[in-house]
Amino acid sequence: MSHLEPRPFTVSARGPLRGTVTVPGDKSISHRALMFSALAVGESRIEGLLEGEDVLATAAAMRAMGADVARGDDGVWRVHGVGVGGLLQPQTALDMGNSGTSTRLLMGLVASHAITATFTGDASLSGRPMGRVIEPLSRMGADITASPGGRLPLMVRGMNPAVPIEYSLPVASAQVKSAILLAGLNTPGITRVIEPVSTRDHSERMLRGFGAELSVEDAPQGKIISITGEAELKPQHILVPGDPSSAGFWMVAASIVPGSEILIRNVCMNPTRTGLITALKLMGADVAEIDRRDVGGEAVADLRVRHAPLRAIEVPPELAPSMIDEYPILFVAASFAQGRTVARGAHELRVKESDRIATMRSALEAAGVHTEEFEDGLAIHGSGGEPLAGNAQIASKLDHRIAMSMTVAGLHVRAPVTIDDASPVATSYPDFFHTLDALGTPR
Repeated sequence: MSHLEPRPFTVSARGPLRGTVTVPGDKSISHRALMFSALAVGESRIEGLLEGEDVLATAAAMRAMGADVARGDDGVWRVHGVGVGGLLQPQTALDMGNSGTSTRLLMGLVASHAITATFTGDASLSGRPMGRVIEPLSRMGADITASPGGRLPLMVRGMNPAVPIEYSLPVASAQVKSAILLAGLNTPGITRVIEPVSTRDHSERMLRGFGAELSVEDAPQGKIISITGEAELKPQHILVPGDPSSAGFWMVAASIVPGSEILIRNVCMNPTRTGLITALKLMGADVAEIDRRDVGGEAVADLRVRHAPLRAIEVPPELAPSMIDEYPILFVAASFAQGRTVARGAHELRVKESDRIATMRSALEAAGVHTEEFEDGLAIHGSGGEPLAGNAQIASKLDHRIAMSMTVAGLHVRAPVTIDDASPVATSYPDFFHTLDALGTPR
């Protein structure tokens, strides 16, 4: 899964973007759909699965641990699970490619099974710390040997039976929460996660759907999520809604390119994922929700986005957990706003596929944007809707969201912008560039 040959991409200003987009299936939901289906007894069917490299890494790992995972000619994925507690010893290392979600959640799964798994990844993933997952899983009894700094490659020796714990998350992280809950699935007793700041809740929703005994209660210290172990999961038919993170690129593109109007179909509107929409509306973006409905337990809507002048705001820091993956594209929107936008409260960006605060600052500065860097975010002085200078060489740092965000920025520039390596885009949005071509033509 490693990217051996960089693939540069040059983007120039384009005329109005117009058309209808169906974004890939939600990445977070796709990962979980495969994992939970692999732990159910019987056949689950998954429609709309994101077929990017990150999710395919999860599919391969579940196959390696005994599940039958196959894509039919009809595009439907069918998974015959092994049951909770039934994971088999993988015969080779599990290659996670660039996927932090796969790594952290699967570490949780392995932690309470009597198997040993080695996790490897590409250069970007191998630079990301896993200590925040290692700590609680070690408390549950797993023996984890990591490379220096708590990084990949690492080995997880599961403990069975594992020890149920009550764990308060020191940082807001849906991945850490989910890893503990997944370990708790095969752990006798009740495992509890205390979440002082709410994060995306796809794991909780889907685990309940599969039949796990899981409760969520509000308490003074935050949400308390409790899962009863030794569960028996029942196979499901899952419809994966469109990824709001992927939709975010087109929302911002339509907002900043004059004359644009885009309809984005079937976008997941889970309230823990709509922070970018909230922030863009505060900035004056013209985003309309059409035909809001429920699909497979998740709220879904079509989004119509039209070009509109954006104004600078102070981004409410409480939005951070519901838009942590969308900060890079929010920074792009801020680059075209009138005034100085301040976006803070996003410490988590420092440990994503790249240090997204530093990487986006360098990229935007190269394109002619004046920024100020904080430990937890950026201040961005916008152009007031005018094109950026462009004429820039952008380092994507093997980060798919940096590459796509700066491609969007390059749609309204005076001189072309070149991304040094666009190949990481395949990890989450394989058709991104084809969709861009379909929506608009070069000037």
